[in-house]
Amino acid sequence: MDGFQLGDELTLEQRQFLDENGYIRFEKFLSAAEVDDILLALREVETKWIAEGREKACGTPIKYGKDLDGNSYVNRFAFASLYSEKLHAICSSPRIAGLSKIFGPGFRLGEDEKDGVVVNHYVNLEGSRYKQLGWHTDGLRDVFLGQRQRPLWQVGLYLDDSPLTKGGLRLIPGTHKQGLLGELFRKVYFLQHAPDRDEVCVEALRGDLTIHDGRLWHRVARATVTGEPSRRRVAYLPFIDGPRHPKTEKSPTPIYHYLQRLTG
Repeated sequence: MDGFQLGDELTLEQRQFLDENGYIRFEKFLSAAEVDDILLALREVETKWIAEGREKACGTPIKYGKDLDGNSYVNRFAFASLYSEKLHAICSSPRIAGLSKIFGPGFRLGEDEKDGVVVNHYVNLEGSRYKQLGWHTDGLRDVFLGQRQRPLWQVGLYLDDSPLTKGGLRLIPGTHKQGLLGELFRKVYFLQHAPDRDEVCVEALRGDLTIHDGRLWHRVARATVTGEPSRRRVAYLPFIDGPRHPKTEKSPTPIYHYLQRLTG
């Protein structure tokens, strides 16, 4: 997929592409300095969490890995912006908050809902717990929580280049229109990793922005390279509407995280 340029609103071509495929990529949304600011804030959160021995963020398990030197690092941050004033300021900036108008009236960034601002840190190392992720949709979380399924859009901010060699995000275009049965049963959640003949790989550059519909089937493929060349970090910001369901430090762990743990 060739990237688009994001203006004040989507063009007709961009809207048609997003409606038909369920995803889109915009080039150079963040500057190099803005990406550096996000990475610095994440390192501060990571250092604090490791020192505290923190296991969960608002009920959501934190995934840790080991680097080549045996040191711990965070494979998956949840609710990251709630633990960093710097990240919160970035996420609540007019530029980020203004993305909500792409999705329609009533949409908001759910910093304290779903899993909040999630940052995935993939490295193809022996000590990493996050080398790949099986087929799934994000929108079905509401069903697991016993709630009515609400619209969900995931906005991805790419913090590293993500070429084909890093594995990366694989999507099946159009599956956001499949209906609930397809969302439930097209794949076995998290257990299936095999490529799909209809999938596309989202190749993005540092600073790019992606959008995908929460009902879209997707997976993360394992990198074909190892070590530092495989490093891939992406922040995902959930845009949602409807009643608020905020999470706190007292929130229970959602059942789907236990399913992910069983699948590695």
